[in-house]
Amino acid sequence: MSTTTKNNYEAVIIMHPDASLEDQKELFKKNKNIIKDFKGEMHSLETWGKRNLANPIAKSKRAYFFHALFQAEAPAIAELERTMRINDKVLRFAHTRLDNRVSLAKHMESFKRGLQETANREKEREAKAQARRAAFAEKQQQG
Repeated sequence: MSTTTKNNYEAVIIMHPDASLEDQKELFKKNKNIIKDFKGEMHSLETWGKRNLANPIAKSKRAYFFHALFQAEAPAIAELERTMRINDKVLRFAHTRLDNRVSLAKHMESFKRGLQETANREKEREAKAQARRAAFAEKQQQG
């Protein structure tokens, strides 16, 4: 008798910008049930909202982004990916297996810290760019 262990996973899902709130809820209700069927549990699901895409996907320049952390048996991933492939509203998805020695709460903590650092770097970059623009405008006025 083989026992399957539960692994920690992270998922990023990108949905079509025309996906209604009902479409989004339906997808995640289905995903949650699949995870439950594979003796897993959802740890967190975050909506990042509608954002710009780096490259257009199916002629869409914007899309809804979601981030999830969950625990499940490995076969759950195949079933999650199968159902998302046949859903017209899902543009892209990625599942990453996380280190089981680290709790999902710790993964979330380090993930949030990374997001904050990125946001801080972006603010610094923007402030420097604004200072350059202001200096350039001042130079233009002087001469």
